[in-house]
Amino acid sequence: MVVVDNLIINVALPTLSRELGASTSGLQWIVDSYALVFSCLLLAFGGLGDRFGRKGAIQVGLVAFMACSVWASFATSTTTLILARGAMGIGAAAVFPATLAILIDVFRDPVERAKAIGVWSAVSGMAVAFGPVTGGFLLEHFYWGSVFLVNVPIVIIALVLGAVFIPTSKDPNPHRLDFPGLGLSIAMVGLLVYTVIEGPHRGWASVETLASFAGALVLLAAFIKRELSTSEPLLDVRVFRNARLSAATGAIGIAFFVLFGFTFLVTQYFQFVRGYSTLSAGVHTLPFALGAGVTAPIAARLALKFGTKRIVSLGLTNMAIGLIIIGTAEADTAYFGPVIISMLFLANGLALVTSPATDAVMGELPREKAGIGSAVNDVSREVGGTLGVAISGSVFASLYGPKLGELLAKFNMPAEAVALAKESAGAGFAVAKMSPTPEAAAAVGQAVSDAFMHGFHTACYTGAGVALFGALFALKFLPARRAI
Repeated sequence: MVVVDNLIINVALPTLSRELGASTSGLQWIVDSYALVFSCLLLAFGGLGDRFGRKGAIQVGLVAFMACSVWASFATSTTTLILARGAMGIGAAAVFPATLAILIDVFRDPVERAKAIGVWSAVSGMAVAFGPVTGGFLLEHFYWGSVFLVNVPIVIIALVLGAVFIPTSKDPNPHRLDFPGLGLSIAMVGLLVYTVIEGPHRGWASVETLASFAGALVLLAAFIKRELSTSEPLLDVRVFRNARLSAATGAIGIAFFVLFGFTFLVTQYFQFVRGYSTLSAGVHTLPFALGAGVTAPIAARLALKFGTKRIVSLGLTNMAIGLIIIGTAEADTAYFGPVIISMLFLANGLALVTSPATDAVMGELPREKAGIGSAVNDVSREVGGTLGVAISGSVFASLYGPKLGELLAKFNMPAEAVALAKESAGAGFAVAKMSPTPEAAAAVGQAVSDAFMHGFHTACYTGAGVALFGALFALKFLPARRAI
């Protein structure tokens, strides 16, 4: 549910634009307010869960998440929905680190722990497909607020089953709360994620962006200094001297960079270029869920047998292969062929990275610190994913607009229409529909499609390059097994 709500809102954006009159900036913040608050509170809430109890963190977080989902479902303005989505991020940040921490506490045998982490990874991986499918189904049959109200029965079921089956666990020797560390972690991650979100709009080399990145580095340095100087830190940063933990965290971030960049591109490809409805676009991503669901439960056990280094490197290589395949696709490329094959490679690769790398991160930390360890894992996912969308989007936009302007030059269209079409593929196809004749509409639509594919190909190849870099990074720095 927590992962789905990071994705389900995307399919509702056209509806929200109509119903709430949301601007492009407003739509962006409806999506990003959740991710921003979620990301910046993960470390803090992971530490609080360790101290006060992970079962309690899940239960309180679920109740907050449900209440804010109801609030979001009845929002009457863009501002209200942005605030409600941000508040949902608070509940999500309490829930997500505690889930993995509880698994680590319950499953203490390495093989059983690997199986449990595999199932955990499979569920979060399948959410990539289930988010768009669920959102598309609800929007076709109910009003837009249903994409949030669907959380209510899920939360109620989770609360009842959790009360019965989830054991209570926490750090048996809790320290004083590290309030300066809590504050610095929130500010550091929050500023970093905000800067990445705004980077494509401000410009990556703009004064504002560079100053924000510098501010995030200053806060990181202050956080490290604080954690090294106190006897009771929120996060003992010395653990990052451990190559297995650090390299595994980096591999997770790279995998989610690739994943989120891919989903950002492929959802537009399905809806704008191939003309699928929101529900159909979601259904066409189901092979991704299948690939992740089949591979994730066995990935961590494969790492136990063959070594984390080999399996994680193979996973990132498979993700690169998937992006190269989809990067060669055209508007009419067979779905039952290259498109499905690319998704299976990406899903298989993601599972081969996340399960073993997560197991490596959690295996290097004492069980009483499982909450903060889970939060480190989760922050790497969120920051990597946010960077993936921002950079893939920037690469795409830098090529789509100029290419479309070049292709439309021969049509003698009004400058305002050309400028609007260059803003996004959705706007481009909308402008095409306003053409005076069917023939003109088809010609302009073809130009938009060609420009889209021009940017799409390069953005996919960029992601493939990042994945290959990650594979080499894992081979070089990720130890195959835990040091004894």
